[in-house]
Amino acid sequence: MSSATMIRMHNGGIRLLACAVLTGATLLVSGFAPPAHSAPARRTPVHTPAPEPAAPTVHARAAYLVDTTTGTVHLSRRATERVPIASLTKIMTAYVVLREARLSDVVTVKKLDVRHARRNDATHASLRAGERLTVRDLLHGVMLPSGADATHALARVYGPGQARFVAKMNAAARSLGLEDTRYSNADGLPKPRGGGYSTAFDQAKLADVVLRDRVLSAIAAEDRYTVRKTRVHRAHAWTNTNKLLRRVPGTLGIKTGYTRAAGYCLSFAADRDGHRLIGVLLGDPRPERRFRTAERLLEWASAQAAAYTGDF
Repeated sequence: MSSATMIRMHNGGIRLLACAVLTGATLLVSGFAPPAHSAPARRTPVHTPAPEPAAPTVHARAAYLVDTTTGTVHLSRRATERVPIASLTKIMTAYVVLREARLSDVVTVKKLDVRHARRNDATHASLRAGERLTVRDLLHGVMLPSGADATHALARVYGPGQARFVAKMNAAARSLGLEDTRYSNADGLPKPRGGGYSTAFDQAKLADVVLRDRVLSAIAAEDRYTVRKTRVHRAHAWTNTNKLLRRVPGTLGIKTGYTRAAGYCLSFAADRDGHRLIGVLLGDPRPERRFRTAERLLEWASAQAAAYTGDF
């Protein structure tokens, strides 16, 4: 008695389709019929799965999408090309601040913090000189409205000074294995010193680290954050610039960015059916399209994961 096992390769994985036990019958080979004197061989029915859907169209200059639960890379497009990343830089700023400060620390906003955002025509958290806010509040001002004023204030205090703070950012990048990342300021603006560079792959790796941090992951997932007025600061209400939080269930954040040099950028993540998906889009020419693309990529990757684990 002998046996034959039919095996099909499926995207790098092996799936058992059928096992037929042959008892003197002749094994059918495509294009050949059994001899006339043999009994007709019984074919084992094989289910042929439908073709996998193609990946959604991506217009971003660089893109990367990975399932960190399984290690499956669903999409990699110029993922190791060094490009400007605009305000995605602030993810590292927040990461470094949390290693230097306590959430309850109080920081006084200075005129130069407010002036920095105005002179660069940057997004801001509507801070005013003289306000005193906690590090917790300012980190929300960094991550939700992408405030260059809040970023500048934190870097100034926890460098101390911008240059020392940037040195800490680059040291952290090296320690995390971000080999193609270099920061030149704390907010990714073209001035001063060009804003630095990174890759879609490195930013996905950083997002994975941040999402494992209890405090940062909670901040990144906040859709809206309110600071009540006190005698030392005004009231503030900040809405997250990441529209996926309001569009896609299971979204975890984490950051948007834009400069003319970088284009429209998005670092995003979501938990779907036991899988954590992390993606990065860098350099899309259109602001809204990055969100639509991210949503489609998440749906597509979720379907891929279900197909890999489903039964035939």
